[in-house]
Amino acid sequence: MTFSLHGIPVSKGIAIGKAVLISRAALEVSHYLVEPGKEKFEAQKLLDAFDQVRQELEQLRLGLPKDSPPEMAAFLDVHGMILADPALAEKPINLIRTQRLNAAWALTTELNDLLEQFSEIEDPYLKERANDIRQVAERVIKALNSQKKDTLENAALLSPSDVGVDSIIVAHDIAPHDMLRFKEHAFTGFVTDLGGKTSHTAIVARSMEIPAVVGVRHASEMIRHGDWLVLDGERGVVVIAPDEQLLAEYRKLQTQAIKEARKLQQLKHSRTATADGVDIELFANIELPEDANQAVALGAIGVGLFRSEFLFMDRKQAMPNEDQQYLEYRRVVDLMHGLPVNIRTIDVGADKALGAGFDGSQTGTSPLGLRAIRWSLTEPEIFLTQLRAILRASAYGQARIMIPMLAHAKEIDETFRLIEKAKQQLHQRGQAFNPNIQVGAMIEIPAAALVLPLFINRFDFLSIGTNDLIQYTLAIDRADNAVAHLYDPLHPAILLLLDSIISQAKRANVPIAVCGEMAGDPTLTKLLLALGLTDFSMHFSQLLLVKREILKANVGLLKARISRVLKAYEPEDQAKALERLFS
Repeated sequence: MTFSLHGIPVSKGIAIGKAVLISRAALEVSHYLVEPGKEKFEAQKLLDAFDQVRQELEQLRLGLPKDSPPEMAAFLDVHGMILADPALAEKPINLIRTQRLNAAWALTTELNDLLEQFSEIEDPYLKERANDIRQVAERVIKALNSQKKDTLENAALLSPSDVGVDSIIVAHDIAPHDMLRFKEHAFTGFVTDLGGKTSHTAIVARSMEIPAVVGVRHASEMIRHGDWLVLDGERGVVVIAPDEQLLAEYRKLQTQAIKEARKLQQLKHSRTATADGVDIELFANIELPEDANQAVALGAIGVGLFRSEFLFMDRKQAMPNEDQQYLEYRRVVDLMHGLPVNIRTIDVGADKALGAGFDGSQTGTSPLGLRAIRWSLTEPEIFLTQLRAILRASAYGQARIMIPMLAHAKEIDETFRLIEKAKQQLHQRGQAFNPNIQVGAMIEIPAAALVLPLFINRFDFLSIGTNDLIQYTLAIDRADNAVAHLYDPLHPAILLLLDSIISQAKRANVPIAVCGEMAGDPTLTKLLLALGLTDFSMHFSQLLLVKREILKANVGLLKARISRVLKAYEPEDQAKALERLFS
């Protein structure tokens, strides 16, 4: 039966394919497709893990003290019986053989189905057995993890022809680093129960240029592994079991989208200027060094935001040392051929976690907690290591340092003190760097916006991080699905803050850019132009869409109309003012 689910569109496009369900348990294990021909080996790994757990249970049973409660032996017996049931391994092995899921992924997929079946049982005793099955499966997964590590990173890269281009990931939630794991695999879309339009997971989905819909409540419970799906990333709709007529309509829309994309390519090498001759500069946001290739190809005149934290995330080994970081930063600098590269110092915390290989203090999980520069200043040695690596890369091009989430003068002072210390350390080593490297600040906390002269007087350039500025101004967690609907870039308070920041920076002749998601939203391009913005930084996939809007815009006319928008506080008045602005 065909039915639809609705969520938040975060990455445009249409995907048609079969659901690949990743249960909540599966997110805690590596999930990848085994190479063709290796299915038998992968199935044997699973069987070996079952044997290992059987032996562990037998040893535990034999080692029970004589005075142990009888329930302990009964507990182990129940787990032994579950493990002995051939049906528990049968379906996962079939998934390995037919769909090439790795062993842990296959087992957690079957576990999810079993738990769903048990949830429908009314008998309380039988219902409770679901916990036993979960615990047995967790033992088997632990045994698999104790075998030779076969993570996605060291699995052979698969081509689209190996994987097939008709797979759509469905999950309760996907961490940003998990999204990056899928980057080299030919999945055509993502659907998650949780998430917001500017969560970091959504940002990475857009960076992959793959249709995605988040905040689709209960999607991972209502969609089954192997269901045919249509994912409409434009409208935020997921259609389950579409009929042939509906499929034909969406395939037609796919074809039209491809034609539009080809037309956009013609804009790559044209001058980026408005209809009335105002030059605009377009920069790219990137997550990984290789993204710089696409940025240059699509006409970016530099990297406005290199999210360096993605080099630190999802690492199974120790954190990257100075040389490793330096080589990655140098790669970006070299690929940009002398164009500026703004390297944002590590911004972890909230929904961006460090890899398991990190043994320092933990970051906060709250957007108001220990993250970004706050965290870096509590880990000065790690911060100094990164600063030295960026400085070394600056000897080969326009590498620049950009500091996130500053709010206090003492944070600014301590940051500059550590930058000077990093320079002194490199000078003592005799290693080259640009002694006049530019340092910029991100304006993403309302406190920073309200005391902007403090930043104008101390930094070489500024960049507005609208994602965080909006969430902090409106007091919402942008990754929290429950309040995602309150995230509003057009809230009058946001527009007044943007107007104040941009106008103050322009008067002081300090370069000012927007590197948040607002910059890459073509529906907001005219608004930002009306506010006086001339430097936009966005993911490279949005560059040509925004450029098309710039070429059609008349800045003089827009500026004449923006005052009415800024004076409108009531929703109805603002809607009319915006309609006139965009007309």
